[in-house]
Amino acid sequence: MFFDPLCPWAWMTSRWLMEVEKVRPIDITWSVMSLSVLNEGRDGLPESYRELLDRGWGPVRVVIAAERDHGSAYNKKLYDAIGTRLHLGEMGGTDEGQRKAVVESLAEVGLPAELIDYYDNVPGDEIDKLLRTSHERGIGLVGEDVGTPVVSIGDVAFFGPVVTPAPKGEAAGKLWDGCLLVAGTPGFYEIKRTRTKGPDFS
Repeated sequence: MFFDPLCPWAWMTSRWLMEVEKVRPIDITWSVMSLSVLNEGRDGLPESYRELLDRGWGPVRVVIAAERDHGSAYNKKLYDAIGTRLHLGEMGGTDEGQRKAVVESLAEVGLPAELIDYYDNVPGDEIDKLLRTSHERGIGLVGEDVGTPVVSIGDVAFFGPVVTPAPKGEAAGKLWDGCLLVAGTPGFYEIKRTRTKGPDFS
């Protein structure tokens, strides 16, 4: 799964995949993509979304720095800690709150506090290059006209599933079975309908 910690829909998908792990024999790799990178240079975005993207660089930079210095095993741990604070703790409304969420998350998972220094990494430096590489790996699997989450099943990747609330137990497993079915169907690209509800974090 490719995630951006800021995206509530990626958070919902990640919680679903955690349920799938309990009922199906899957092994998930957690990787970073970035809505800030994805929307870089795009015109016509709502101002509120543009503000979100402007501060969206910080969390993904810190996750990438943690992966570089301490290994990919920290991707999910840090994602869980940051996401819990941003989405359940509602700390993501400002850059100050978001930064505090990342600081607290580093402490929670036992990573060095100094990693917060990468939150404001200078664009073009090594961390941003690694971030773009991870992002392009995800987008390269699924195409440009999507966002996060991206779920890759073998050689086939999709945007989504976008689901709320996250299915639990066997219901989560059945949705996974459906994803396997469409992933194994040559030429399958898309099923979609208009979202009428926001993310239900319960």
